[in-house]
Amino acid sequence: MKVFVDTNVAIAPIADILQRGGVALLPTDTIYGLHALAANESAVARIVKLKGRDDDKPFVIIAATADQLRAFGAEIPKALDHLWPARLTAVVRRGAGTIAARVPDLAWLRRLLETTGPLVSTSVNRSGDPPISSIDEVAKELAEGIDAALDAGRQEGKPSTIVDFTGEQPRILREGDTLFAQNLRKTLRISL
Repeated sequence: MKVFVDTNVAIAPIADILQRGGVALLPTDTIYGLHALAANESAVARIVKLKGRDDDKPFVIIAATADQLRAFGAEIPKALDHLWPARLTAVVRRGAGTIAARVPDLAWLRRLLETTGPLVSTSVNRSGDPPISSIDEVAKELAEGIDAALDAGRQEGKPSTIVDFTGEQPRILREGDTLFAQNLRKTLRISL
């Protein structure tokens, strides 16, 4: 596993690794996550195997912009253009199914996503284990399957707020930050 510590230096080599089907451990605006190109089935399968997770449990898709998610086939409500980037995960329609999508509130990560396109993102832990707060906590068997990592120190991020946008009215499924969720409720009443 190649470890980077400077986001400015890391973007190009990590993008290259991801574009070649690699798996990267990256900090997000919530916690550390495992990432691979969303459009690369074999790279996504590597993450499924690393996590010891069922194939039918989907990952969050992160992207640089709402428009990048639209190009990926997701039906993104216009309200999200004004809400993102944020710790807001939106459940939206994509084809016959749904996906959970987010535009992260980290400028360097959005720059990476501009290069790579949408990535799958999932917590760095085996299924059933708690997520990690630093790359030093990565289990050895996980570390062996990761091609690159960005060490941004300890991450104590709060989980994102999850909102279902597939019905007639948006519905909060999980509150992340309480104040953010309260403001979101007010905004969604006005916006949608």
